[in-house]
Amino acid sequence: MHAALDILALAAIVGFVAGFARRLAWSEPLVLVMVGVGLSFVPHFLEIQLTPNIVLIGLLPPLLYSAAIRTSLIDFRANRRAILLLSVGLVTFSTVVVGLVSWWVVPGVTLAAAFALGAVVAPPDAVAATTVARRVGMPRRIVSILEGESLVNDATALVALNTAIAAISASISPWQVGWEFVRAAGGGVLVGLAAAFVLATVRRRINDVVFDTTLSFAAPYVAFLPAEEIHASGVLAVVVTGLLLGHKSVQLQSAGSRIAENINWRTVQFLLENVVFLLIGLQVRPIISSVTSEHRPWTQVVWPCVIVLAVTILARIVWIFAVVAVMRLLRMQVWSWQVSTVVAWAGMRGVVTLAAVFLLPANTPERALLSLAAFTVVAGTLLIQGLTLPWLVRRLRLLGPDAAEDALQTAGLVTDAARAGLAVLDELMTEDDPPEVLNQLRERASRRSNQIWEQLGRAQSELEPPAATYRRLRLQMLSAERSSIVQARDRGVYDDEVLRAALSAIDMEESLLDRIQDAATRVDDELVTSEKRAGDCEHLRNAPKVVRANTPEGCEECLRDGTRWVHLRLCLSCGHVGCCDSSTEKHAAAHHTEIGHPVMRSIEPGEAWRWCYVDDLLG
Repeated sequence: MHAALDILALAAIVGFVAGFARRLAWSEPLVLVMVGVGLSFVPHFLEIQLTPNIVLIGLLPPLLYSAAIRTSLIDFRANRRAILLLSVGLVTFSTVVVGLVSWWVVPGVTLAAAFALGAVVAPPDAVAATTVARRVGMPRRIVSILEGESLVNDATALVALNTAIAAISASISPWQVGWEFVRAAGGGVLVGLAAAFVLATVRRRINDVVFDTTLSFAAPYVAFLPAEEIHASGVLAVVVTGLLLGHKSVQLQSAGSRIAENINWRTVQFLLENVVFLLIGLQVRPIISSVTSEHRPWTQVVWPCVIVLAVTILARIVWIFAVVAVMRLLRMQVWSWQVSTVVAWAGMRGVVTLAAVFLLPANTPERALLSLAAFTVVAGTLLIQGLTLPWLVRRLRLLGPDAAEDALQTAGLVTDAARAGLAVLDELMTEDDPPEVLNQLRERASRRSNQIWEQLGRAQSELEPPAATYRRLRLQMLSAERSSIVQARDRGVYDDEVLRAALSAIDMEESLLDRIQDAATRVDDELVTSEKRAGDCEHLRNAPKVVRANTPEGCEECLRDGTRWVHLRLCLSCGHVGCCDSSTEKHAAAHHTEIGHPVMRSIEPGEAWRWCYVDDLLG
């Protein structure tokens, strides 16, 4: 009963505190740690002792898997050099530097135990780094690198820790160290590949959403446990399995299974992530009690912990800027100093650090002081770096993802996809197919594309686009329909299964309504197509960037006929101003069809992207 109450209390505190912090735009990990520290001094309340099994087996595999299945394998490959330099090179460097300094400043500690502390504090936490990174709006490449680093660095640190623990009780040779690393890394990758193959084979034969979700919950342990059994890296096995299954999910799962997996794992990740940070704070009183029981002067406690924290932070800074400097000398492509500064400062530690310190044998010299030093690093990095990282990102003027640029990319992608669907429709349709059905299918494909384009342009406060009008009115209609069904339920007229099916259909339609983003939220810079995604054709190359508009006050035909437009497009051949495809008359496309001029550009405020009608390219 006591354990059940503890679980309920953890869930309730996490839900309330995380929701409160998110509402005030505060750092959720930091707030939960501080609340946990305060609660740890409340007598007989949530006295939960973290053990290696709770964290390394109970919490770490599902947390890593939930992050891995949503990590882009393409981005991971593209950033693999940076990820390896951080997850292997930096962890090794931090282990050695922190170990040597700890051996010097912590009285009574052996070199092997000092290196064990270095391995414990070396890996930044996967949850802390990405949570703060996404909250402050970092550029996506930095977030991808931090995610990739945090997925792999735990494996390197745990191998280094196991080696140091072995050295505490016996001497080991450099050859043994090398073999342990090769066995852990190579074995973890192989087990991950095998687990992904087995799970993919089973998943191909599952059509039921519930069974697929059950398999998904078992997946991290299908990879982790066999790897640990052969003394390979279970962490790497879980990461490899998650990356591959996430990458292949489109081929392996149905749409319903992917939606269910995403929702379920987001819920699991939210609970586990935040419980982890609350548990970190709850460990502070037991750790302090174990140190004070040794009756050691506080001068021999505080300063070693502060020095270990400072060296841990400085080691990351020194390594990153040294690597960048060497790569510049070798004339290799490297990060800018702004990006290097942010990555160097994004080194928050988390629960793996605290869990790993409990792996130290009971006879380890100065074990209690080493545990306090590890907690100081966790709390210190969360407090110092977690609080200052948003300020640093703003100070360095590193812009995060832009909603308008995302909408422009999405519009081009969805337009290409809609065109592919319409091409298949043209191939499959027969003379027996009703024309009204074919027209409905074409209109539906065009509507999805037009809704994305409507996210650009003027704010909804100036002009509500058709998609937003449709959503606003349809939501009110669905609310009335739901109320009618509920009234019928209360009268007891229909069977419960019939009522539930009718309500489910309304809920499904409501969830599918597109959320129209307001263009007023974007930055003031002129929106153009990025060079990476810009199409290239003769028409785009030869077309000017802008020409004088014949009717800058609006669409030429709409002004003449008294009709309304949504967004405006400018012909780059003759200066004709027409309305977009979301408008009723579609005068811009009609101008191309009639005259044949190939390229237009948007002349909505803050937009400068171009479109080739002939080659269907965004330029």
